[in-house]
Amino acid sequence: MIFVIGITLLLPQVQAQPTVSIIMEKTTYSYCEKLFYIIEVSKVTGDPAIIHISDESGKGSSAIPIEISELQNPIPSLIPFEAEIFPLGKYFIDVQYSGAETTAEFELMESDSICIPELIKPIMANWLSGNISDGFLLDAFQKYVDAKLVDIPFEINEDNVYDVKVPEWVKNIGYWWLEGAISDDSFSNAMNNLLERDIIGFPAKMENGI
Repeated sequence: MIFVIGITLLLPQVQAQPTVSIIMEKTTYSYCEKLFYIIEVSKVTGDPAIIHISDESGKGSSAIPIEISELQNPIPSLIPFEAEIFPLGKYFIDVQYSGAETTAEFELMESDSICIPELIKPIMANWLSGNISDGFLLDAFQKYVDAKLVDIPFEINEDNVYDVKVPEWVKNIGYWWLEGAISDDSFSNAMNNLLERDIIGFPAKMENGI
């Protein structure tokens, strides 16, 4: 009996392979919403989870390594779905972790939602820092933001781009939007109100609007 026990103690311990699963916040999204899900594992091994997100055609992202430090790891997207980047349809989230694999899916559906493109954020940051003029900020809005959100009631061109003026205090609204303190809709409503009242525009009109 002692001999058998000794042999048993010398045998290598069989380690169970970790498991991984994806907990979806929801399975249908629309434009302007942000993807959110949780990667749940049975054990923290020190390995990262490797994520691939692809659409129905098989076109997808490159490998995205995610640190796994807890049994449940929230994965919030920093970028909302935009029509120019994400076509409608089904998407698949593939996760590999320490030899285990799992897949979840969600669907991007048609909606009337319109959001401000992400490319506006670095332009806004440059304007807030004083690196670009008021006119160049409004020009970017006119070119890249749907007029249903922000309607610039005048044409901006190379002859008048430096004549456009935005009061300094309006930068507070820009900071709030950039930091996520106000939504795209709230920011757009504020901008449209200022444009309609000629508080943003050309100096002669602004004097009448203030």
